[in-house]
Amino acid sequence: MSQSIEGLFAQTLARRNVLKLFGVGGIAALLSYSRLSKPQPTVFQRDRLELPAQVGKPTTAVVIGGGLAGLAAAYELSQRGVAVTLLERSPQLGGKIASWPIQVGDDSFMMEHGFHGFFPQYYNLFSLVDELSIQQNFKSLDYYSLVYKDHYDPEVFRPSNSAFPWNIVDLAISSSNRLEWGINLTHLKHLQVFREITGFRNPQTYERLDQLSVTEWVGNDFPRGLYDLYFLPFAKSSLNSPDVLSAGELMQFFHFYFFGNPEGLAFNGTRQDMGRSLVDPMVAAIQANGGQVLTGVTVSQVAWAEGKVAGVTYQKGSVAVNPVPFWVDRNPLLSSDQMEYFGAGDSVYSVAPGAKTALSLTCTHQGCSVQRQVTTTAEGYLCPCHGAAYASDGAVLAGPAQENLTEFKVLQREGDRVQLMAANVDGVPNVAHDLTADYYVMAADIPGIKALFSLSDGEVEPTLVAQIDQLQVADPFAVGRFWLDRDFDWQHSWFTSLSGYKLTDSITLYHRIQDDYIAWGDRTGGSVVELHAYCYKEKDFPTQADILDTFEAELYEIVPELKGATVLHRQLVNQKNFAGFPPGSFANRPQTVTAADNLLFAGDWVRMPFPCGLMERAVSSGLLAANAILQREGVQRRPILSVNPEGVLKI
Repeated sequence: MSQSIEGLFAQTLARRNVLKLFGVGGIAALLSYSRLSKPQPTVFQRDRLELPAQVGKPTTAVVIGGGLAGLAAAYELSQRGVAVTLLERSPQLGGKIASWPIQVGDDSFMMEHGFHGFFPQYYNLFSLVDELSIQQNFKSLDYYSLVYKDHYDPEVFRPSNSAFPWNIVDLAISSSNRLEWGINLTHLKHLQVFREITGFRNPQTYERLDQLSVTEWVGNDFPRGLYDLYFLPFAKSSLNSPDVLSAGELMQFFHFYFFGNPEGLAFNGTRQDMGRSLVDPMVAAIQANGGQVLTGVTVSQVAWAEGKVAGVTYQKGSVAVNPVPFWVDRNPLLSSDQMEYFGAGDSVYSVAPGAKTALSLTCTHQGCSVQRQVTTTAEGYLCPCHGAAYASDGAVLAGPAQENLTEFKVLQREGDRVQLMAANVDGVPNVAHDLTADYYVMAADIPGIKALFSLSDGEVEPTLVAQIDQLQVADPFAVGRFWLDRDFDWQHSWFTSLSGYKLTDSITLYHRIQDDYIAWGDRTGGSVVELHAYCYKEKDFPTQADILDTFEAELYEIVPELKGATVLHRQLVNQKNFAGFPPGSFANRPQTVTAADNLLFAGDWVRMPFPCGLMERAVSSGLLAANAILQREGVQRRPILSVNPEGVLKI
């Protein structure tokens, strides 16, 4: 063993500090941990009694939200004989892993919200993959690289059969940056850091660290190399900026992805877009068991009675249209002589001078606000989130949206406000449909869950109102995908994390991963490259043009061989709906089971009882919601798996 590794784990430490920080049990656990025996997943939930696998009486459930969480809940319930109706606002299912067709020249491709890695410790997600027999839809990417713009050599992470401390030893042996880590375990603060990252425990870790942001926690005498090399890039890969991310939540993230994970950080990608590879098989399984899946529908009311959900009302169309006239104020910040705007936030309407109609600027895809675009040859509207394009009259031109922008009649005007009323399409009213069920699973994202509670009618459980109100979304996430007329050599992994750039946090070589893109690259000699910005600051990149232009400029820094290449097409995905985990949010974060007897929550934003992250967090929450319903119906629960829920050096 090299002197640097010995220095990391075998320095002469003050005995009092060691016992104080780790405890005798922690030291014993560290010393007795087997190098040769791979730790197995922990079973979080397993019923000890043999219970029926199927519900014994007619049972119904409504699942609101067709992302991974909602699909997982609907899948499990439909497998157990529960009659499920799933409602999704978007035309496409999948939420953050949805895909939709785009046109690039003469070729059609499926666009996504960005590349997602399927890590081997996604035990619950892969259990669904196994049950659906779709393992062939995934391919191993073998290893994972982290490349720094300045100062540090690249880090490479490969599959592992060892958990802490041996995965750290392996990393230190293989890392040419090990002398840069800056850890000195004779330094009390560094020893405390080491304790926290190797000793995650819920809720004790949160009680110590949840009130601090990552930036605050590392701001005082923190090992600089450790922060630059691992903390900064991995904190951002949680899709939360370090200045607004709870240090306690980062410890959970680190534990799940590294310190409590015996699988290593190599991962799988999908052979085609995630819609075809994962979402479509899940939907087919739900429908094969009698589940009803409705897309392009919007919940317009949630009825409450006696502390429970009494029913929901939905309407066809991604924007529910209320036939009742309403008043809306002029927006002076947006309005000009060429176009007036009324409303604010995500409810904005445009009215051309002298016009008798108004357009809702709420995109009919997933509810983002579209922006007016004027060129020398045309004008219209563009959605900054997923690229839907509309003509000046609101007609869909391109992108994932399938319905035109909603048109409203201008009934009258009084000063700086107008009265609007929905203009029925062909005189046919938008019919409201009422749904009642035994159980309701709300699996929307944070903006969606807030909207559902704003639509509540009746007396809502006050605890839930407070919990939902405090939820926050993270800084925006952006993806730029570029089609270029030449290929290039790349010595790193096909998905590579990047650190040190103003905007870009990762690069994905789609023409090396997904079959359609591989075929296009083979046929044309070109390449398809995707750049991610996990959590950028809006003030630094106020427009979509700023984002795309910065992505393209940084692409040539990352891959100098592409300088002079012709960009055949650029596609932007820009959204602000990922879950935020700010300091102080843990204690009051909603859990799967709620104070309302028949209401369950699911999503990557709920408080989980074991470590998990991103897609695995979404799937696991959906399965927990289904289990809660099955338990109440006296049915066998699905075993839920996790990595070791606590760190080896827990205190």
